[in-house]
Amino acid sequence: MTERTTCAVIGGGPAGMVLGLLLARAGIEVTVLEKHEDFLRDFRGDTVHPTTLELLDELGLGEKFAELPQSRLEEVAFPVGDDDRIVVGDLRRLKVRHPYIAMVPQWDLLNLLAEAGRKEPTFTLRMQTEATELVRDAGRVAGVRYRTADGEAGELRADLTVACDGRTSMARAQAGLRPKEFRVPIDAWWFRLPRYEGESASALSPSMRRGRFAITIPREGFFQIAYIARKGVDARMRAEGIEKFRNGLAELVPRLGDRTDKLESMDEIKHLDIRLNRLNRWHVDGLLCIGDAAHAMSPIGGVGINLAVQDAVAAATLLAEPLRGRTVGISQLAKVRTRRLLPTILVQSLQRLLHRVVVAPVVEGRRDGPPAPIVALVRRFPTASFIPAYLIGVGFRPEHAPEYARRRPE
Repeated sequence: MTERTTCAVIGGGPAGMVLGLLLARAGIEVTVLEKHEDFLRDFRGDTVHPTTLELLDELGLGEKFAELPQSRLEEVAFPVGDDDRIVVGDLRRLKVRHPYIAMVPQWDLLNLLAEAGRKEPTFTLRMQTEATELVRDAGRVAGVRYRTADGEAGELRADLTVACDGRTSMARAQAGLRPKEFRVPIDAWWFRLPRYEGESASALSPSMRRGRFAITIPREGFFQIAYIARKGVDARMRAEGIEKFRNGLAELVPRLGDRTDKLESMDEIKHLDIRLNRLNRWHVDGLLCIGDAAHAMSPIGGVGINLAVQDAVAAATLLAEPLRGRTVGISQLAKVRTRRLLPTILVQSLQRLLHRVVVAPVVEGRRDGPPAPIVALVRRFPTASFIPAYLIGVGFRPEHAPEYARRRPE
């Protein structure tokens, strides 16, 4: 079966859903292919930063988003010794409409975007439909072949195909695009612990001690924990068992020691192989890569989802008019990479610096806290906490919704 659309989007993550919604509001026929039956997956990027919150306002979705269950992060704070802490990033200092990071399950955000998209007559979201192969015609990408959950196969022809299928992108690989990999000394392990009634928290709180590093993220009804350790130790940790892991966690984060017994097995500890890479070229004729398909980010700072969303906004802004005229060429696709490359490089450079200066010395047992010069600087100049807050919350080139996509609040 062969079908046709103007833009085929591979992947219903934040980048794919935002791109699909924006193009549909431009009157462009767009089809988003998502291989899963729903968006319910744990430990995906759940941080919605001030720039994305403002984008939702511009799209008329801010009030509906505010109704979703969420917690807010207003600070990034590091422990100093046993009983002290320093605030290295104070988002309340930002002169923005939403001076905080909203912690919302990604599936809630994606469902909100899907609901908005379905109101547009040119928007189609096809769940349980996996893109399996690129279609080529006269040397250019002309769409994708797909397979549904019941085994039905088909072909979706498109003037433009956009790969939003993550850091293991099928489309990127088949197009022959190979990212440059940067050395990453760490991996992450995600899990959750109960958050009891009355426990308030407005700060993202790292803990550092004796070769271990954890970040505690307050969520509605639970704490989400990112446990950071040296890359390559997953098999050893699992062989040592849950009891040793619980004891080490209680030592690392004493305030959570009364609930580590809620972790019953290592199966509850989800391993993330952290990658940091970037494509030199984000496109071939007929295909564009954005988000993690173009640049995998470290979870440090939680900025990956927001960079992906900004890629999508830039792509929609630059490509809506050519797509209306069905004249999208290589030069237009190259403009997306040109617009988004510098912000990507700057964020990745900052993450690599933090890996080397802050995280690696801790997980290698060389230090039990942030570097002394940083502690001294923040203590002497508390207003310096504005800079990390701006880099995390706003970034180097925030994107705004094009005029054609803006709506009054629903």
